[in-house]
Amino acid sequence: MRPVAAAHQPNYMPWLGYFHKIFRADVFIFLDDVQYSKNSYINRVRVRGRANNGWLTIPVTARLGDQINAVWPSRADWVSRHLDTLRGLYREASYFSVVWPMLKEAYAQVPDGPTDLINIHLIEAMALHLGFSCRFVRSSEYDVGVTQGDERLVALLEKIAPRAMYVSGKGAVAYQDPERYRSAGFEFAYSSFQHPVYAQGEEEFSPGLSIIDAVMHAGWEKTSEMIERGGSAA
Repeated sequence: MRPVAAAHQPNYMPWLGYFHKIFRADVFIFLDDVQYSKNSYINRVRVRGRANNGWLTIPVTARLGDQINAVWPSRADWVSRHLDTLRGLYREASYFSVVWPMLKEAYAQVPDGPTDLINIHLIEAMALHLGFSCRFVRSSEYDVGVTQGDERLVALLEKIAPRAMYVSGKGAVAYQDPERYRSAGFEFAYSSFQHPVYAQGEEEFSPGLSIIDAVMHAGWEKTSEMIERGGSAA
């Protein structure tokens, strides 16, 4: 059986679909040396507000063309501010008392470094508590020249997971060429994640929020089960 590989930019406390790719993967590649995109999920994520949804954002200093691993937080107090916000939003959630100690510890241990290292640290901490055990690597650790797009991903896969099945998110349909992967000896599949519905208190359900929302309302075990059941390759 071929190993399964997946890749994505290291986003900030991402949604359930991101973790579904981690669950499926034997090796997950953090694309930490691609260009930073302003107003993307690299440094922000949606969370549940009392009246509506809002953004939890790491303030950063970035210049046009900067890679993700060169973008640093611009405020030293962002961790304490985010913890205060999360405590206020989720202190009435069903699993707050179970999740909060782990979350507080994970934030306390974020590295003093660029945004990619912060995000990778938090993603790996959440994956560990969800029971997912793939191998995590960073694209910046591999010299594949100046290739871009499919060419770069294929070159990375040839070094990291030869002849693997590459699982891509369906958001890449518009710009990826599956035949480029197959011609290089890889299998290729899209991951289709069907967002589960879980209790979010008394408000109407809102999909696509941070993984934090799910574990606060549903707990680690149920969230892990929802992620595992949530998608299938097509």
